[in-house]
Formats: sequence, structure tokens, C-alpha cells
Amino acid sequence: MKVLHVTNSFHAQSAGYRLHRGLIEQGIDSRIITGNVSIDDPFLNPPKGYFEQGLSAIKNILDQYPLKIYKRRTGGFFSPSIIPDLIVKKIKAENPSIVHLHWICGGFIQIESLKKIPYPIIWTLHDSWPFTGGCHIPYQCQGYYNQCGYCPVLGSNHKCDLSHLGWKRKMQSWKKINFTIVPVSTWLADCAKKSSIFHNSSINPIHNGINVNQFKPIDKNFARIALNLPLDKKIILFGAINSTSDPNKGFQQLINALNLLSNRHLEQDIELVVFGGKPLKNKLDFGFDIIYTGTIYDEITLSILYASADVFIAPSLSETLSNTVMESLACGTPAVAFRVGGIPELIDHKQNGYLAAPYDPNDLAQGIYWILSGEKNRYDLSRNAREKILKDFDIQHISKKYIDLYKRTLNMP
Repeated sequence: MKVLHVTNSFHAQSAGYRLHRGLIEQGIDSRIITGNVSIDDPFLNPPKGYFEQGLSAIKNILDQYPLKIYKRRTGGFFSPSIIPDLIVKKIKAENPSIVHLHWICGGFIQIESLKKIPYPIIWTLHDSWPFTGGCHIPYQCQGYYNQCGYCPVLGSNHKCDLSHLGWKRKMQSWKKINFTIVPVSTWLADCAKKSSIFHNSSINPIHNGINVNQFKPIDKNFARIALNLPLDKKIILFGAINSTSDPNKGFQQLINALNLLSNRHLEQDIELVVFGGKPLKNKLDFGFDIIYTGTIYDEITLSILYASADVFIAPSLSETLSNTVMESLACGTPAVAFRVGGIPELIDHKQNGYLAAPYDPNDLAQGIYWILSGEKNRYDLSRNAREKILKDFDIQHISKKYIDLYKRTLNMP
């Protein structure tokens, strides 16, 4: 069995790369075709040379060009996927048993190219784009139940807008493709089942997985000494890719909650640590220190950072399944997040963290306070957090689920 992962972006902390490594450890011949890479892997087929790397960047810019006609866009991510590609030629050169799609936007693959792939296709859904007209996060919009159009992400008042055209292209190009769809959460699976594009497809939700030997609890004082963090403070940790600039990651919601938390007179005991984003231009003043670490590419450092914290906050407005929450829980650090998307599949309320009412800064502040002030519960929360990940999200278990799915797809015993 030869599995070929196809994705525009692979990095050490991506769910797709973790699965690839898990499959390798299970003895599967797993390969990767990608358009953008930040890792060195012998099974990787990245863009070759400066020309292909530059072309990849140019295609991403060109793919966003049609959005310029929508002057009232909300800023949400939208991918037309109109740029021609050579992906089928690259796939045929690998001659895989199965093509495993992941995140294919950013000018990487044209919608119409998928019908030309002459191999069984398994598609892991990491967001909603595959079943919408182009948006990656539809929030409360249900246009993908029908034909899209009137797209709120585009700020459109027209039925036949770019989202409807994207939906129509997918319906026409993919109607004869026998996809096996793998959403990363049961919540996302329910969304896919309700969509007009995938409602007749085989949908098999499988969670993302994590290396539990990499992300694991360590002594908190040791972690803080290693990172030069104070031993006498309660550390609140927040972070994600573009954590302070991506509105969906909820930094503004965290700011609102911390302003409320400052009324509880914990300022002398708290320190906020932020990773994955830059400081805001307007300095924040909650009465306690804020440390910005920048982007952390090294998983060892990242796991130590999680272990150093008393609580991790993930105030995202929408999440299919949060890798950062998973990483934090694996390290024994309880998490606080809004009850949205696939988050409740990770956090058991008041067992390994706290689920706040969606977008309610008062409840988010209450969750942070509940964990920081619960000295007697801290051990139980940490133990439950670790056990949750060992039980449901160990990459060894997840990779075996995928191997079983590959075998069923290929009618192998």
C-alpha cells in the first residue's frame, strides 16, 4: 500500500504531517506532494528550486485576485481555486494506491483537477472549504446546504456571486468522483452531511492525532526554569498561528475576558504568555506582565511551554478541532475555550477544562478564574486532560484507523 498525501502546506505541527509520521511508524509507504514546506523529510516531494517556489507564491496571489471586485468583504478567508496546475502529472509519477487530500487551497489545485486523478481519493477535511462555495469558515451561514450565493464573507447581495460559481464548479466537476470524506470532528462531519456537495458521499470522521511521547507532562518548575518564566506566578497561555492578527483565533475575546478578570484582584499573581503572534500596536494593560514569544517552530520547546502554564486559553470563534487545545491537554494543562465546533470533543466541561458559552467574555473570564483558583482540582484536571488525549487522540491509534479505512477503500483484507 502506497499512500500519497497531497496538500499545499506541510509543517511539523500540522495534523497531516503528524499522520504521515504515524503511518511511517506503522510500516506504511507514505509520501507527500506539497506546494509549501518548512520541514526536511525524505518522503517529501516539495517545489523544486526557486522557480517552482516562486511560482507557488505567485499562484496564491493570482488566486485571490477575483476577490478584489468585492469591496465589502468581511476579511474571512475565501479560496476561488481557479489557477491551473500540474498536480495530476505529479501524482501519476508517484503511482500511489491511494491519494489522500488535505488542505489544497492557496492556488495549489484547481477545482476541476480532482476529477482527473485516476486513483481512489480520501479527503481529510480540516475546514469547511470542500463543501462551500469558497469560504473556509461559514460561521452561522447555511448557504452551503443549498447553492451558496449572497455570501456574507464576500459581503455579497447577489445570488450568482463568486461563492455560487464556486459551488457550481464543484457540483459539476465532482459529481462522478467517489470521494471518501474524513472530517476531523463529528461536528464537521454533521456539517458535511448537511451540505449539498457531500450529502451523498461516504463520510467517516476521524480525529486528528498527536505524538503523546512528544507532548507530555513534565515538572512545571523545570519547564519554567528552562524558559526563564517566573516560578511564583499563575501563567495563562494563549497561542496559535497568527494568534493576535487572525480574528477567528479570538484574541479580542481574550482581551475582553482579561479586562473582566482584572476586577477579581489577581493582577499580582498572573502572567500572560502569547505565542504565534506579534504584539498589538496599542499596548495592553491588565495590571500584569505579557510576554510575546513569537512563532515557535520547535515542538520540544512548544511542549515545554504548554507544561509551564496553569491554563491554556483558546477563545476561537470557530474551530473544527483545535490542535493547540489537544497539545495543551496532552501536556497536562487544562484548557478554557468557547463551546463551538469540535472543541467539546476535546474539552469535557469541568473535567479537563472549561467550556464557556460562545462569545461570552464573562463566562470565558469565569472559566479562567475557576481553573486558576481551584487549587484542589488542579491535579485532577491535569490527570484527566492527559488521559483524554491518551484515550482518543494518540497518533498511533489514529493512524491505525486510517490504515483500516485505506484497506476498506482498496478492498484489502
